[in-house]
Amino acid sequence: MPTPAEPYPRAVLDLLAAAGDRPVFEHGARAVTGAQMLGLVRRIAAGLRAADVGPGDGLAMVLGVTPEAFAATIAVYVVGARAVGVRPGLPRDQLRHVLHQDVTAVVTDAATGPEHARRTLTVAELLAVPAGDGPLRLSGRPRDVARLVYTSGSTGTPKACAQTYAAMDAAWTARPAAWPPAIRELASRLGRYLVFGSLSSQVMMEYGVLTLAAGGTMVVADPPAFPEAITRHRATASVITVPRLYRLVAAQRTAPADLSSLRALMVSGSPLEASRLREASEVLGPVVFHGYGQTETGTISMATPWDVPPSVGVPPGVVDVEIRDADGRPVPPGADGELYVRTPAQAVGYWAEPAETAEVFVDGWVRTRDLGHFDEDGRLYLAGRTRDVVIVNANLHYTGPIERVLATSPDVAEAYVVGAPDEDTGEAVHAFVVPAADRTPDLDALRTLVGERLGGECVPATFTVIDEVPLTPNGKPDKRLLTSRAP
Repeated sequence: MPTPAEPYPRAVLDLLAAAGDRPVFEHGARAVTGAQMLGLVRRIAAGLRAADVGPGDGLAMVLGVTPEAFAATIAVYVVGARAVGVRPGLPRDQLRHVLHQDVTAVVTDAATGPEHARRTLTVAELLAVPAGDGPLRLSGRPRDVARLVYTSGSTGTPKACAQTYAAMDAAWTARPAAWPPAIRELASRLGRYLVFGSLSSQVMMEYGVLTLAAGGTMVVADPPAFPEAITRHRATASVITVPRLYRLVAAQRTAPADLSSLRALMVSGSPLEASRLREASEVLGPVVFHGYGQTETGTISMATPWDVPPSVGVPPGVVDVEIRDADGRPVPPGADGELYVRTPAQAVGYWAEPAETAEVFVDGWVRTRDLGHFDEDGRLYLAGRTRDVVIVNANLHYTGPIERVLATSPDVAEAYVVGAPDEDTGEAVHAFVVPAADRTPDLDALRTLVGERLGGECVPATFTVIDEVPLTPNGKPDKRLLTSRAP
C-alpha cells in the first residue's frame, strides 16, 4: 500500500475526531466522547514532549484500563516513541528484565512507578502540561519500532515482538475499507466491547481500535467475571479464552444469565474443539468468532459463527500462508505441516534477540511453529505445535491429536497432554482431564479410545482429573505447571 501522508496513529486520531460527541470509552459512570479522548491524547502528548520524549525513546506502559491509559498509549505514538507493553502481575525478575530493555521511562497512572524504573512519568503530571490548539504533530518514523508486545511465553521465555510504525500503518484495524469479510462481520457486533486486564495486550487494544472504527464503545469490565460482566454492562462483545468459554457455557447450562445483548465472543489463545464449539453455539447462540493469530503476525484468519468447525476460517487475501514439511517444501491440501505466514503488519523480529529472530523470521516469512493444513476450499485447520510433543521410544508424537481424541469423549470437558521423563521410554504421555458436567471419566475407556485412534505409544501413562486447568497470566493453559504436576 502507498506510504501515508502522516504516520500512525493518524488513522486513530481521525476516528476520534469523527466520533465527536459520541461516547467511545465508558469507565463506570464516566463516559468519554471522541472529542474528549482526542483532548486527552493532545495533553499527554504535550506532556511527553515537555519531558523530552520522542523518537527512539522506549516507554514502559504500566497502566490500568482507563480512558487515560488508552489516550497515553496513542500519545506515545504521536510523539514517535516506542510503547513497551507491561502485563499486570509480572514476576519480579521478568519485570526487571522488561524495564531494562532500552526503556527510557515508565508511564504509569499510579502515584509512583515500579522499583526497577529508572524514570517515572505519571499520567497526572503529563496531563498537567498545557496543550496547544494547532494540529497534532506526528513524529513517528516508518522504520522505527512503534511498540514492543511480549509473547505469552507458551513456548518458552516471553519475547518482545518489535512492530514498526510502517507496520502499524499497514494494519487494517483502523481502516474499515480494508476490513476482510470476517472482520467486517465482527465489527458490526462491536456496539459495547468489554475491555479488561491490560491495554498492553495486543488483542485487547486491537479490538478496541476496531470498536472505535466500527462506531462502538469500549466498556471497562472490572472485575471481568463472566457472565456477570456481560449482563451488568449489557455488553455486545468480549474477548474470551477457550477455558473461560467452556466455563461460561457450563454456567449457562446450570444457572442461565440474561445474555441477550451478547453478539460476539472473540476466542483466542488456543484451538477450540469442534464439539465444544457446537456446544457453545447451542447454548450461547451464533456469537463465537474463533480467531487465529500470533503476537509476531497479528490476525492470520478468523472463523465466523457460520464457518465449518473446527476450521479457523479462510485467511484474507492480504495474508499469505504456506504449509511446509520438515524440509521446507509446500505440502498439498489435506496434509499437515508447519505454517509459514506473511501479514501486512507483522513484527520485524524480537527486540535485542538476534538468534531467536533469525530462527523465526525467515526470508520475509514468520515461522509460526504451528501445525495445520488447508482443505480443498482454502479453509485453515490447526493440528498442534511443533514444539508441543512427547518423544516416546525415540518416536515423536504431537500432543494436539491426543488432546482432541480425549475431548471426543462425552465424559471429558477439556483435555491437556504433557510429556514427562520416563525411565523405560524416555518420555511418557501424561493427561489432565476436566470432567464434563455430572460425569465421571472412565479412564480405562479413555486409554482404549486413544490406543484405537492413535496407537499404543500415545496412550497416557497417567491420568489426573482436575476441576479446572491452571492458566498463565494471558489466560492460556499453563502447560509448564501441568508438567511439574505430572506423576
